[in-house]
Amino acid sequence: MTFEFAGKVAVITGAGSGFGRAFARKGAALGMKLVLADIDADELARSVDALRAGGAETIGVPTDVANAAQVDALAQAALDAFGKVHLLFNNAGVGTGGFLWESSANDWSWVFGVNVMGVAHGVRAFTPIMLAQNEPAHIVNTASVAGLLSPPAMGIYNASKHAVVSLTETLYHDLKLAQTATAEESRVGCSLLCPAFVPTGIADAERARPDDLRNASRPTRSQIAAGKQLQRAVQSGRLTADDVADIAFEAIAARRFYIITHPGIMTTVKLRHEDIEQLREPSDPMSLKPEVKGAE
Repeated sequence: MTFEFAGKVAVITGAGSGFGRAFARKGAALGMKLVLADIDADELARSVDALRAGGAETIGVPTDVANAAQVDALAQAALDAFGKVHLLFNNAGVGTGGFLWESSANDWSWVFGVNVMGVAHGVRAFTPIMLAQNEPAHIVNTASVAGLLSPPAMGIYNASKHAVVSLTETLYHDLKLAQTATAEESRVGCSLLCPAFVPTGIADAERARPDDLRNASRPTRSQIAAGKQLQRAVQSGRLTADDVADIAFEAIAARRFYIITHPGIMTTVKLRHEDIEQLREPSDPMSLKPEVKGAE
């Protein structure tokens, strides 16, 4: 059965820019009520104001998704405003680059706090709400092709997105087990979104790093090079955030689990799987498609 959007409630994290803002625009165009969250209150307000100007029912809730209590408060705000939640985008994400051994403890805490624990908190806070509603509902977790590959000089980001892939695949199985007696038309489903490079604000994520997780030392050569590479790659993306939103909503409507926005990457994903199956050393993920340098 297809998922209907009109009149339903969507919660979107990372909605102040990039994919989150595009998901919000698409949801509004489909007649959804929107609960938007972002750590950047100014950018969040811009998203909310633009959508309200177009007639959408929208609220904004400044939220640090790495903070469990703030995600719980986001869930409560959604219920207070609209009574239900039908669609959740665990989308907020940040990134840092450079050689793994040059990354600080703060780098690990920041990226995993947002990219992994942000998704975990969203699943923990919203899934029970959705299951109790006995209505169709869906969760979309934003991973990345970096969750399917392991490009060099992106180790923390790669590891965080691999965690999201495994978390979401497990969520799929857990939801099936928990809903064996639930009619298909009222089930809670989930999808895993794995985009490649798209022009968004991911390359400027440092602006949102909390002060207590900032690095006192200057960036290393590998970190500077990785930052420049990310800026170039993001700007070279051929699909826009709005294109990815179109693809994502089409997949949600069809209740499709894997959402691969750049199918050309699958040749490289297959190469990695063959490395594992044949117990050979990891292939360079850039070797087949030089234009694919990692992920959003």
